[in-house]
Amino acid sequence: MDTIDRIKNNFRQSIETNIASVDCLPAVIAAAGQLMVQSLVEGHKILACGNGGSAADAQHFSAELLNRYVAERPNLPAIALTTDSSTLTSIANDYHFDDVFSRQLKALGQAGDVLLAISTSGQSRNIYKAIEVARDRNMRIVYLSGRDGGNIAALLGEQDVEIRVPAQVTSRIQETHGLIIHCLCDVIDHCLFGH
Repeated sequence: MDTIDRIKNNFRQSIETNIASVDCLPAVIAAAGQLMVQSLVEGHKILACGNGGSAADAQHFSAELLNRYVAERPNLPAIALTTDSSTLTSIANDYHFDDVFSRQLKALGQAGDVLLAISTSGQSRNIYKAIEVARDRNMRIVYLSGRDGGNIAALLGEQDVEIRVPAQVTSRIQETHGLIIHCLCDVIDHCLFGH
């Protein structure tokens, strides 16, 4: 397969993943969006975390809420737990990398807040521990996943929402996570501001 064909194949696989997702994800995305809207209306915030590309997705989501998504509107409270290098490295150094998000949540998370946890594999130990802390703090959880949801999916309660992309390949899952994040932002803006 030459380079052009490989590129076309990447586009086709991404489109196929999105088509598969449109058949199974809109209702859970809507439920997650409503959960976030309720939290924001009640004066709470959304905290987001992930590793690697999922860290970038957490930051992307936070930026869309803190600044704006499409239309002008008031700023919304969101924190990406992936952005403070001094905090991340001090926790990883003094404790363990598994604790980089959970220790932040112990300080910043409050009952009524939402944790947006992102893991394509479902095996990220630091995401697992973050969800444990979020549950202890009576936070709600929106979990973006793929594959079979991994061991993290088993932690979720009835009040939480998992948005599981029907794909096995990390890059395809991440691409769809980006679209899901935009859908969540659109739901939030539409429900809160009519955009």
